[in-house]
Amino acid sequence: MRAYLEIFNLTVSFGSYTALKGVNLLLNRGEFVSIIGHSGCGKSTLLNVVAGITEPTEGSVSLDGKEITKPGPDRAVVFQNYSLLPWLSIYENVLTAVRAVFRGNRLKEGIERAETYLRMVGLWEHRQKLPSQVSGGMKQRTAIARALAVDPKVLLLDEPFGALDALTKATLQDELLAIWERDKKTVLMVTHDVEEAIYLSDRIVVMSNGPSANIYEVVPVSLERPRNREKLLQVKEYTELKAHLLYTLRERLRKREVA
Repeated sequence: MRAYLEIFNLTVSFGSYTALKGVNLLLNRGEFVSIIGHSGCGKSTLLNVVAGITEPTEGSVSLDGKEITKPGPDRAVVFQNYSLLPWLSIYENVLTAVRAVFRGNRLKEGIERAETYLRMVGLWEHRQKLPSQVSGGMKQRTAIARALAVDPKVLLLDEPFGALDALTKATLQDELLAIWERDKKTVLMVTHDVEEAIYLSDRIVVMSNGPSANIYEVVPVSLERPRNREKLLQVKEYTELKAHLLYTLRERLRKREVA
């Protein structure tokens, strides 16, 4: 049986610089997988290949049995910088994406999805505001609602909460997790935040240092779902997993590079 998302022998080079070398990764349908690693390890490059933005030098990526060769509505990306159209309201930002995917007789369904996700992320009462009139957290809520409204097969998250304060980040993590628990979308997320990766993920992919980065380790997260942030802090498995990941990032990879 094939995996839902398959990354096979992936190499990505930019001229003489090789960002990724021989990466292999399989994701099951409905799985939440995070990618962590030091800056320059090719995390975002890997995500961009899955998005169809960057072309592989060697190898392939396939989704649901179909090779990815370009961007498509079956993959939605949420970036750290929101990527909203500043002249459109929050509602129109979401609706513009929906209209591009849901056409003809399906447009009504798309509009309903847009309204559903705007309500789910708590933006319905603010839907007529421009991006410049809302906070960073509300902008990122808009980006998440827009991505989910087009009903993608895979949700790609590139440091989605990296620019937010700690309280807003925690709130949005909880909201994302609640939506994921409901919809069970397949999620691939890039993050620098070890705690965020543990809290959200089923598995955590640790990248080796670049250039020519590869997967150093894949760590399963078997913590019971649904997860409670406060209770997790008291769970031995959580603290051990966090310590292992931090040690790997700080010591094992550093020693490997020195060697």
